[in-house]
Amino acid sequence: MKTALITGAARGIGLATADVLIEAGWQVALVDRDGDALAEAVTTRDNVHGIFCDVSDPDAVDGMITETLRHFGRIDGLVNNAGVADFGPIEETGFDRWKTVMETNLDGVFLCTQAATPALKDSRGAIVNIASISGLRASTLRVAYGTSKAAVIQLTLQQAVELGEYGIRANAVCPGPVKTKLAMAVHSQDIIDAYHDAIPLNRYGSEREIADVIAFLLSDKASFVTGQTIAADGGFEATGVGLPALRK
Repeated sequence: MKTALITGAARGIGLATADVLIEAGWQVALVDRDGDALAEAVTTRDNVHGIFCDVSDPDAVDGMITETLRHFGRIDGLVNNAGVADFGPIEETGFDRWKTVMETNLDGVFLCTQAATPALKDSRGAIVNIASISGLRASTLRVAYGTSKAAVIQLTLQQAVELGEYGIRANAVCPGPVKTKLAMAVHSQDIIDAYHDAIPLNRYGSEREIADVIAFLLSDKASFVTGQTIAADGGFEATGVGLPALRK
């Protein structure tokens, strides 16, 4: 039985990915720093093990890898999903806010991958880093978030090039607008309508749709796919100005 380690796994895309992998016969280490949500996720699923961890803490990350190997004995897939979404204007983004975003979104990907590399060498496993459409195209209020996700895309390329000789694959997934509880709570109807107009498929994606892409990249079906960035975004990244009047 293959083992996946998923960070930011207590809810959202991380938990949806765990469910897809469990259905496919994997066992999963669920990693999160929200202890209550993590406990709830673990108690309602089989073949999982919950690990409380802040991925920006190097010592905690080392312990997370040790605990995963102690419990499951191997790591075949690493999903670096943990992230912080802190949006604000450039002038209002203090250095503390900048560092908070980078510590989780970028440093966490680096630390987790580095710590898991020996185990991934043994299994000739795969890494999937969750970036964002904001790492591919600029948008207002995302100076820290978008920059962190663009860096994750470049880090993915570095991982693919350097670790490929050990049979380790590394790819990035860039979700576009996804219909999560959080997004629906903070997106006004005007924002929802604007996204629908800008996305060729005219809708938000679902957590399950993103999870299916991640699971594919971890699977043997993607055995010759590495160093790639896949935008799971309904075509959002492909569009230009997209004037509504020109679509009629």
